[in-house]
Amino acid sequence: MKLIPLPAFTDNYIWLLHDGQQALVVDPGDAQTVLAALQRCKVQLGTILVTHHHPDHTGGVAALRQATGAQVFGPAREVMPEPLTRVGEADRLRFLGLDFKVMEVPGHTAGHIAYYCAEMDGAPLLFCGDTLFSGGCGRLFEGSPAQMLASLDRLSALPDSTRVCCAHEYTMSNLKFAAAIEPDNLLLARYTASARQLRSEQQPTLPSTLLLERQINPFLRTRQAAVIQAAQGFDATANDEVGIFAALRQWKNQFQ
Repeated sequence: MKLIPLPAFTDNYIWLLHDGQQALVVDPGDAQTVLAALQRCKVQLGTILVTHHHPDHTGGVAALRQATGAQVFGPAREVMPEPLTRVGEADRLRFLGLDFKVMEVPGHTAGHIAYYCAEMDGAPLLFCGDTLFSGGCGRLFEGSPAQMLASLDRLSALPDSTRVCCAHEYTMSNLKFAAAIEPDNLLLARYTASARQLRSEQQPTLPSTLLLERQINPFLRTRQAAVIQAAQGFDATANDEVGIFAALRQWKNQFQ
C-alpha cells in the first residue's frame, strides 16, 4: 500500500492511497493533479473521500467522478457536490481492503469529518482535512472554540503511531508560533530543524504522527502549564480550558 501527498495550489496536499491497482484520494481540490498521478502510478481511482465543503478540497470532485466513475463520500451535514454518499459519526467504510471509521470533528467547518484507518501495519492513517495540522489547527470559520477543542481532544486520543495526513503544508509557520508559546520545548526545536531541512529540499513535512503532535503542537497542549501561562499572557481573561484554547487560536490568527 502506498501513501502519497500530491501538492496542489500553493500549499494543499491531496492524499493518494493505492495498492498498485486501485486507488482512493482525499480532498481533491484539483482534478488534473490527481489524473496525472493516476497515470504515473498506473492505478484506477475507485473512491473519493472529502472532509469538508471548502472549494480547495472539493473543486476537482465533479471532473474526477466524470473521468473515472469513482464513488464519492463526504460529510452528512455540509453542502457538497452531488451525487455523493453522505457519512457521519461512527460510520464504517471499506476501501482497498481496509476499514475506515468516520469521525465528526466540527470546528473549522460545522460538519467537518475525518477518516481513520487502524489497519495500516502498526501506523494507522488519519485523514483529518483542516482540523489538525502539524504544529497547529484549522481556523474557526464556522465552529466554536469548544467544538474545536473537543474535536482535537478526540483526535489526540488516537494511537501514538497514527499518521496525521492533513491537507496543507502549514508546518513551518505553525512551528514559528509554537516556539513563541513554548520557547524551551527541546522536542519542538529538534522537529523545527528537521522540518526546515525537508522544506529546503522541497519535500513534504507530512505525514506527522500523533505522538509528535502531542509533544510539540500547542493546540494539543492547552493543559500544559507553559501553554496556559503563554495564553494568559496574551489574554488575561482566559481562565478555563476553552478560554485558553480560544486565546491561543486568536493569537495565532494575528501572529506574524
